[in-house]
Amino acid sequence: MTEEQDAGRPAATLVIVRDRPDGPPDLLMVERASTMAFAAGALVFPGGGVDEHDHALAARIGGALPIDEAAARIAAIRETIEEAGLGIGLTGAVDAAAVLRLRDGLHDGRPLGELLDRHGLGVALDALTPFARWHPAPFEKARRVYDTRFYLARAPEGQVASVDTTENVRLFWSSAADIIARCDAGEGQIIFPTRRNLERLALFGSHTDMLAHAAAFPVEKIRPWREERDGEAHLCIPDHLGYPVTSEPMRLVRRA
Repeated sequence: MTEEQDAGRPAATLVIVRDRPDGPPDLLMVERASTMAFAAGALVFPGGGVDEHDHALAARIGGALPIDEAAARIAAIRETIEEAGLGIGLTGAVDAAAVLRLRDGLHDGRPLGELLDRHGLGVALDALTPFARWHPAPFEKARRVYDTRFYLARAPEGQVASVDTTENVRLFWSSAADIIARCDAGEGQIIFPTRRNLERLALFGSHTDMLAHAAAFPVEKIRPWREERDGEAHLCIPDHLGYPVTSEPMRLVRRA
């Protein structure tokens, strides 16, 4: 593996949280199409790779944020519009029709910055809160290696999520605990980072609680390692980053 491959392609994903008055908050999940090269058939949060247009827009609107950080937030917003039809962090006259126009333009290959200018919209990057950053270790032999930043965001009022039917085949809202239970019952698949993040998110009863928790822990790049525990190989992560479960037997790990 070359140094460039080991570095991984920058990517970003968005944990969209919808509070409920009578229970734990719902999270938006999408199911990847079985034809996709990465995480085929798995349940994931909306997201994808950071591209050159994200960096160009970040240079314009990123403010005091480091350029890579701003570009990652823009990518998370862009991918969520494409994959779920939700406009997270958009400013201006935002309604369902505006988000649909952005989505159609993105699907036609237009850069997000060009579309925002055309429709008189802006982006508030502080609507996204850094939560985690994951990067597979070389020995994991992932088919696609991404250095992925995870963000938290509140679900926008008055918008309805809809699946794009290209990269993903369905989407749904559910609590973190219920998503894990569904997968344990054989009704879905989640890869190692998604499971660990869902276990962490299941600890909290609201978007506000999640934000407070995120602020209490550093966002360090997590590179899982292999370790023998009780005579069995485990995939492990650090124990100081807020995760309630920090290892899993290798025989149970679902990879991308």
